[in-house]
Amino acid sequence: MSEYHISRIHPSSRREIRQMEALLEKEGIRRDRNLDYSAGLFDDDYNLAATGSCFKNTLRCMAVDSSHQGEGLMNVIVSHLMDYQYERGILDLFLYTKCNTAKFFSDLGFYEIARVQDRLVFMENRRTGFSDYLARLKKETEQSSAFQRSAGKDTGCLSGAVIMNANPFTLGHQYLVETAASMCGLLHVFVVSEEASLVPFQVRKKLVQEGCSHLSNVVIHETGSYMISNATFPSYFLKDDDTVIRSHAVLDIEIFKKIAAALGISTRFVGEEPFSQVTNIYNQVMKEQLEYGGIACHIIPRKANEAGIISASRVRQMIHDGDMAGFRSAVPACTYDFFTSPEAEPVIRAVRETDQVVHY
Repeated sequence: MSEYHISRIHPSSRREIRQMEALLEKEGIRRDRNLDYSAGLFDDDYNLAATGSCFKNTLRCMAVDSSHQGEGLMNVIVSHLMDYQYERGILDLFLYTKCNTAKFFSDLGFYEIARVQDRLVFMENRRTGFSDYLARLKKETEQSSAFQRSAGKDTGCLSGAVIMNANPFTLGHQYLVETAASMCGLLHVFVVSEEASLVPFQVRKKLVQEGCSHLSNVVIHETGSYMISNATFPSYFLKDDDTVIRSHAVLDIEIFKKIAAALGISTRFVGEEPFSQVTNIYNQVMKEQLEYGGIACHIIPRKANEAGIISASRVRQMIHDGDMAGFRSAVPACTYDFFTSPEAEPVIRAVRETDQVVHY
């Protein structure tokens, strides 16, 4: 085997970035837009033979030049990325890979969580990671006062679920939860834990908890690393945007079906999507996949006020523009109180400093 050295690929190094992009393209991969560390294996002439990257707790964009395959270079790249993550204190690692390479990563100590047939496999480095997560959800549920109150309640569906980002929590979110809760004996509300929103997760979760505290049959959970937004879903080995959206939806539903089986969830509630084309496609695929899997899907019309349909995007626009009167009419008291407190100043500053407040 030739001699190689491994080093970081710096975002400022145009030569290294060009080499990485050329290698990825040669192997049918696009450079992912979400990367916070990249490394390469270079030969003595400083030609790139293999590369791989990280984004938060995931490994991404891993490829070996076809002329160097069979030399064990992917093992070196993966080991390097794992060591880098461990040094950062990130011990629970995840990756997405093509179906035909899942066996390779399995041999390196990764375990399958779910797959989209003929498209991708979602894996983690903990043998019992996902099963431990399911056990934690069951324990949270059984220990909740909502579970105790719901026992024996005669409703059309015994147990339902809502998954929300709540960026931030609006009257629209509250209406969705209230409507779903009125149709269930027990409602599980999952708050997306991923830090890819202008409003931090701990704030989003706190506002959801406060905004749902008047509902006696609601239990609130975190999604952990098992559900992510379309913004950070890896798309580098999928051919087009439509395939990316549909693959993300199918993978999410495969994971959700396992959660539903563990918690006895029979129905999922989602808000109608009049604005976002991406979310609308996602919801269409989700409804088809859920019903095919024997889980009902109720799409709830959006709540509106005198200014029109309430959405988190429009609420963020109000924060961005300083329209606090409009903001107050679109959010519950808990959200308004937070955003008019000194604690919210960093969040407000982040919203006002970005142009990307509305998601399509």
